[in-house]
Amino acid sequence: MSEQTPLDRFKQALTGASRALAHEAEVEVAWSADAPTQSGKNFRVPLPGRNLPREQAIEARGFADSFALRLRHHSEALHGKGAPPEPIARACYDAIEQVRYEAIGSTRYAGIRGNLDAAVEMRTASDPIVRAEAAGDVPLPTALSLMLREALTGEAVPERARAAVDLVREDILAKIGTDMDGLADVLDDQRAFQNLTLDILRDLDLTLPETPEPTDAEDGEDEEGENPEDQDETDEEDEGGAEPDAADARSEVTDGEAEGDADQDVEGEQEMSDGDPSDDGEEGMQPVRPNRPWTDFPEGFDYKAYTQKFDEEIEAAELCDNEELDRLRTYLDSQLAGLQGVVTRLANRLQRRLMAQQSRSWDFDQEEGMLDAARLTRVVVSPGHALSYKIERDTEFKDTVVTLLIDNSGSMRGRPISIAAISADILARTLERCGVKTEILGFTTRAWKGGQSREMWLSDGRPANPGRLNDLRHILYKKADEPWRRARRNLGLMMREGLLKENIDGEALMWAHDRLLRRPEDRRILMVISDGAPVDDSSLSVNPAGFLESHLRKVIDWIENQSPVQLAAIGIGHDVTRYYKRSVTIMDVEQLGGTIIEQLADLFEIEK
Repeated sequence: MSEQTPLDRFKQALTGASRALAHEAEVEVAWSADAPTQSGKNFRVPLPGRNLPREQAIEARGFADSFALRLRHHSEALHGKGAPPEPIARACYDAIEQVRYEAIGSTRYAGIRGNLDAAVEMRTASDPIVRAEAAGDVPLPTALSLMLREALTGEAVPERARAAVDLVREDILAKIGTDMDGLADVLDDQRAFQNLTLDILRDLDLTLPETPEPTDAEDGEDEEGENPEDQDETDEEDEGGAEPDAADARSEVTDGEAEGDADQDVEGEQEMSDGDPSDDGEEGMQPVRPNRPWTDFPEGFDYKAYTQKFDEEIEAAELCDNEELDRLRTYLDSQLAGLQGVVTRLANRLQRRLMAQQSRSWDFDQEEGMLDAARLTRVVVSPGHALSYKIERDTEFKDTVVTLLIDNSGSMRGRPISIAAISADILARTLERCGVKTEILGFTTRAWKGGQSREMWLSDGRPANPGRLNDLRHILYKKADEPWRRARRNLGLMMREGLLKENIDGEALMWAHDRLLRRPEDRRILMVISDGAPVDDSSLSVNPAGFLESHLRKVIDWIENQSPVQLAAIGIGHDVTRYYKRSVTIMDVEQLGGTIIEQLADLFEIEK
């Protein structure tokens, strides 16, 4: 016991308190450098400093208390049964339920009340509500939950969110009337509280009077605005043997996802049948480090990493449990409900342009081939006529793969990363319908200001010019051979607080480029979505000026002039035209969806 650190003793006490509060002897508490999460009886709470600063210790207690209260007072089955299917309504529904079980603890235990207040402050600090300047920018789930918390516990809205909540307070109260008044009386009755919550959502016009089960023919029109003929083709392809994959997908989908994604399974099954299961392009690859050995790089790059020991290439699902991914995806949908229709229409425009390039032609009056239905009269009148057949001419459309490489740095936080995520989502779905495989990647670092790489450098005596001095994190949101349906949920990870850190663009480009070169397709396209130059304080503080930017320029020049990969970039709020030949800079993030479509459409029309 004497060898235990104060942090170890604090963790032990926290685990005991959580077990007592949850009435569960198997609860385990672990530290997390990322966002706090709960998976069953396993809690991951923020890691305090070694000397246990009071405010950090209280935050850790707050999240542990919240998870314990959820375990004791929340039924996931009951919650899922009454959940509305509409994305924004579901996000509000989830947020209000969290207010309920946390209010039970706040109103009964003074110590827990202070801890939960600290956790709410921490959650609010990273919420888009703190940046909202107009009523339309205020995320309704957050505003509604803070107002209900105020009504149920008497705790004021956190200072940093107060102005934003006041922008929508009168409108919300005018619509819900006295619906909030009865909530305090049914805190312990989840079903009754749930029914009152649904009344509030109906008064806010967030739930539809009826939500009929969509038919196969309606799916495509609701999601993509497609023609019925296009959907008929999808249905025919679904019958061609996608049943095993569909069954796998159904077994992977969680309760919270089943309703919301029902209308997308048909498309996913089509994509499963389109993909070649025997293709080892992605499935046959073994996990590799994000950066290639420096000996593989062209001469003159003059770039190194102090260590690659702590770098990681990781799938999105490994960074987050399924339940949180569902919640994050729902939150992403709620943030972009108004934008999705616009981007979908733009995606349909791209689909029409690609399908036009893939349109097949026929040679008529042939001596052999398929019988030409237009010549049936001739066949009846002159059965011996030799020119009654037609032959389909093969398309000249190149087999194509597209990689979207998305900057996951902290400066992308908020609306830019949300729009990048939803644009990538819809674009991947559209491209795969056109037979174009799509990979979605993200890049950031594992830590701020160096992480374990910097600690190793410090312990080695701080040698001069160490090179890149941070731990890379390269994220696989969607592999090229993975159907869109299975990867859709992963894109919600970009909404996770704590994920977005620093950006080392040059190595990320090499990593994405290297993955593309392994692909068998004839045309390979790499599109980068970023908001400026590479930034990593740890590396820049101990290397020559322009160390990261110089490397990025050399990588771009090499890809543009010597690689078969076509490269394009979109800058958000910052000029990237000084780096990339084919690029565009947008100042308004609302333009991102349309810009991606136009850039890709142009690239498809270029012969390289």
